[in-house]
Amino acid sequence: MSLQEKRQEYKCGDSYVTLADIPPWSKSARTREGQDISPTSAINEKISIFQGDITKLEIDAIVNAANARLAGGGGVDGFIHRGAGAVDLQAECQSLGGCETGQCKMTGGYRLPAKYIIHCVGPIGEKPELLASCYKNALDTLKAAKLRTIAFPCISTGVYGYPNDNAADVVLKTVKTWLEDSANQAAVDRIIFALFLDRDLEAYKERLPRYFPQ
Repeated sequence: MSLQEKRQEYKCGDSYVTLADIPPWSKSARTREGQDISPTSAINEKISIFQGDITKLEIDAIVNAANARLAGGGGVDGFIHRGAGAVDLQAECQSLGGCETGQCKMTGGYRLPAKYIIHCVGPIGEKPELLASCYKNALDTLKAAKLRTIAFPCISTGVYGYPNDNAADVVLKTVKTWLEDSANQAAVDRIIFALFLDRDLEAYKERLPRYFPQ
């Protein structure tokens, strides 16, 4: 169907948010004093932060902070299942046989503005390697599917208990490392950090100039 026809099926109605509504990481950011990370202005245009409802983003893929059974649950997982249409999404999820921690599986977006959902199972507790694996595997999945835009919620920082500030450090380091590969950089147009809580927004605003200095 055409984009206009698809928009009529969105569960969020006309409150969707397009990529054009989300600016790339600010060019006014400055490196902190004493920071020895090299400037990354070439990849800063690939990064955005967005505070709001991830289920309203009209992009290629959004990431779901899923459980191992891909069964839907609370928090962002529940919002995504409800936004997509729980019955249809759950039927596809049940056919996938679950997902291991640190891994991801992709489904259709159904009634979401996003075309696809990449379901990532984050670690319970502070396990940096597994959290990094979620983000890297989601980006690799995006690239393999020839999709170009993706939004991440804060994986594992809710009931799974990963400290918010520490998680932000792992995420930004992982994404920067992935983007430093020229083939990866060419394969993606935008990576959006969809931050719902004020404390997560502040954590990312504080750290972005450190990992993505101008």
